[in-house]
Amino acid sequence: MGLFSNRVDRASLKPGDHIYSWRAAYVYAHHGIYVGDDKVIHFTRRGREVGTATVVDFPLGSSWPYQSLVPCETCTPPEEGHGVVSSCLNCFLAGGILYRFEYSVTRALFLAKARGGTCTLADSDPSDVVVHRANYLLENGFGCYNVFKNNCEDFAIYCKTGLLVLDQGVIGQGGQAVSIVGGPLAGLLSTPLHFLRTNIYGMAASAVVVYCTSRYAADIGSGMRRDAVKVSAEDLTRRLATGLLQVIEPPNLPAPGS
Repeated sequence: MGLFSNRVDRASLKPGDHIYSWRAAYVYAHHGIYVGDDKVIHFTRRGREVGTATVVDFPLGSSWPYQSLVPCETCTPPEEGHGVVSSCLNCFLAGGILYRFEYSVTRALFLAKARGGTCTLADSDPSDVVVHRANYLLENGFGCYNVFKNNCEDFAIYCKTGLLVLDQGVIGQGGQAVSIVGGPLAGLLSTPLHFLRTNIYGMAASAVVVYCTSRYAADIGSGMRRDAVKVSAEDLTRRLATGLLQVIEPPNLPAPGS
């Protein structure tokens, strides 16, 4: 666990790890679940995707961010379908650096990492459960892709925790989308406070406070997400089409300040 970097080497990977790799000069990251044998299961925009049709949708929502001119000897190109695919680690990384997403981080470390999409306060389930979810969703899908509500990071976090955000009118459980929305929102909300400040530094400090507060409140492990519930993979895929998701147990999340 590191404050400045979650970079790891391949030899340290274990089945059930949530991994990611930055794309396009660290503009966005692609996330997946390492399942062993040099294989990664991840969620892409292939198939029944739902985009936002904005400029931010392209980089964050890219399903196969790197297209090599040389066919991979291990992988085959993903076919049109539900979007959950399995690839070798090399294809997943697409020439990028390997990072491991952190779970059960302290509140101080979470807030110290200003960039979202690298860690969460939530606890991870056992690795065998994580791998089962990933493999099950590989066969059955994870619903329609949406850059803000149901993306590759949301998929990986669900596989690790079994927690799902039921209110599809809000941002999902991933921190990357929260950061993109939270930054401009923090600036907007802090603007009225300039009447109470004498210089730009006070306004900047106010924006930082608003941004950090929004990130913490949106994290699926903060205890403030009342729309996050524990859902089995089997029940998820059976009921996704109708939206009738059965909660198998309430999320055991710490209350704020505990």
